[in-house]
Amino acid sequence: LAPHRLRKLWERWYPAVAIGLGGLVAFWYLVFEPHGGAEVLGVLREYGAFITLIGALYVVAAGVHVGVSGSATPGENVRYLLIGALLANFIGTTGASMVLVRPYLRMNAGRVAAHHVVFFIFIVSNCGGALTPIGDPPLFLGYLRGVPFFWLMEHVFAAWTFVIAALLAVFWVIDRRAFRKQPAKVKELAKQPDLARFAGWINVAFMAVVVGAVFIPGDIPWLREGVMLAAAGLSLRFTPRIIHEINAFTFGPIREVAVLFFGIFLTMMPALEYVAEHGKEFGVREPMQFYVATGVLSAALDNAPTYATFFGLATVAARETAPAAFPAEGESRAEITAALLRTSPALVMAVSLGAVFFGAMTYIGNGPNFMVKAIAEEAGVKMPSFFGYVARFALPVLLPILLIVGWIFL
Repeated sequence: LAPHRLRKLWERWYPAVAIGLGGLVAFWYLVFEPHGGAEVLGVLREYGAFITLIGALYVVAAGVHVGVSGSATPGENVRYLLIGALLANFIGTTGASMVLVRPYLRMNAGRVAAHHVVFFIFIVSNCGGALTPIGDPPLFLGYLRGVPFFWLMEHVFAAWTFVIAALLAVFWVIDRRAFRKQPAKVKELAKQPDLARFAGWINVAFMAVVVGAVFIPGDIPWLREGVMLAAAGLSLRFTPRIIHEINAFTFGPIREVAVLFFGIFLTMMPALEYVAEHGKEFGVREPMQFYVATGVLSAALDNAPTYATFFGLATVAARETAPAAFPAEGESRAEITAALLRTSPALVMAVSLGAVFFGAMTYIGNGPNFMVKAIAEEAGVKMPSFFGYVARFALPVLLPILLIVGWIFL
């Protein structure tokens, strides 16, 4: 009864908590910090870009319906999650999560459990999107800083393959054990041929617009976000109501994400500022150190600004190691990044993988995590609490795999 009451209290008061704490930090910067207004404005711009992308993909993906019949076997679930991991690199972890989570829940109707959703978050909402700048927001920041589009695919494919394969193997063992305990009727349904139906083709075009807008240069303020919002608005206008009804579409999940991440973006300012100013004192020099440090803060805060902070620290470390390799004066961001990639590619791999992989360690590590959780709960799935997610799944299952990856590949 106590967790139920606490949840009710949280649902009632989380907007006040998130906005209140974020407002306190913003007030401190505006009143007491030199150039604090510019810093707050910069964070709010980042938040606006972040939530616009997340929100647009959420709305457009809700207009796509993948109909499935029967109940999925553990093997079919593994195949589905692998497809989601691959798709995340083409439409982003948010897009893949929003398109695939509802049919995934329907596939497992009658036996869907927390482990189905948690591993979906691990694989589709996070780790799957590590190969391209489209895959995850922090990698897009690297692309804007001059990391070539296919550089990650060339350098981290082996690590990505290892992580996805390990997570799918663990999931198959857990899901197979759970499947064996199901009633005979559920098992019989799983043996029936799959029937898949696709509706909402117009939203494929709108999704392409949203993804394509990511590459619009930021010279004209808010043009990129305006295109995304326009695509989302057109999706709402032209998607048949029946598709939204079948998908049980509401604005509840994205509203919760918007409020919580408003508070997160503002309250993480002091922590990231401290890391940027005192990063050298931490003694972070080796790739494994960058991987773990980026990962820990990505899990506790948000992976996009954490990536930007440690990308800068990696540049400082590489310049100290090989100063002659970096241009002395008049250097552009692209020139600095090119020198970093030549001298210390392992540091860029470490920061990129740490930001993406460890984003799955908590519900707040990456934007899609909380939305998937909220959608699953709306569908009646009993999800673990914030600390339950970490204690039951992230620490005993995900963390050992991620540490092994760092040990092997970094």
